Amino acid sequence: MQIQDSTVLVTGANRGIGRALIDAALSKGAARVYAGTRVPFAHPDGRVVALPIDVTDDRQIAAAAARIGRLDVLINNAGIAHYDDLSDRAELESHLAVNLFGTYSVTQAFLPALERAGGALVNNVSMMALAPFPVTPAYAVSKAAAFNLTQSLRGLLTPRGVSVHAVLTGPTDTDMTRGLEIPKATPESVAQAILDGIEAGEEEIFPDPLSAQLADSWRSGPAKAFEHQFALAAAA
Repeated sequence: MQIQDSTVLVTGANRGIGRALIDAALSKGAARVYAGTRVPFAHPDGRVVALPIDVTDDRQIAAAAARIGRLDVLINNAGIAHYDDLSDRAELESHLAVNLFGTYSVTQAFLPALERAGGALVNNVSMMALAPFPVTPAYAVSKAAAFNLTQSLRGLLTPRGVSVHAVLTGPTDTDMTRGLEIPKATPESVAQAILDGIEAGEEEIFPDPLSAQLADSWRSGPAKAFEHQFALAAAA
């Protein structure tokens, strides 16, 4: 998959990594970039088309899917992250509604277009899917579920010509990490690494210095080996 001349959709595109992904796709020569947002959005580049997409609203998702003909790359980037202590079930359910079921709903709506194009599905899940941060456990739980969803979709969609990528992002300087005094990557560097990883065919993309420390052990570890073995067994 090459970004040049492709059609890309990014959810959660109005700020942070999502906004940086829009600009990175343009710099790589994307022919059309759809910016999925819950709020009004404008971009000076004529290749960018704003799409109203609240990932928890199935009717809005369906309306957006009806507007798009060709789609080469879908990047599920929309997400929420709140501080919590898992004492409030409603807080956990709100994270699952956006980070897990929102990703699922958008994927299902745009999957026919991805299959027609032989395209790429990219889910920004976070390294907390592998190593949770105790002050945001509901976020970590939802991202772990989204990571498993991504792996499951890979097994199902690869034989149908759609590549599936999980982005295991570490701390990035966005609104989500505001107030955390820790080293953070820039959204621009993370976005560039995500698109480079798609083009390189990386199933798991570790787009920043902290998450990159997990890359070798994950790719050579038993969990990844089992994923490949299970996929082969299912295809037999």
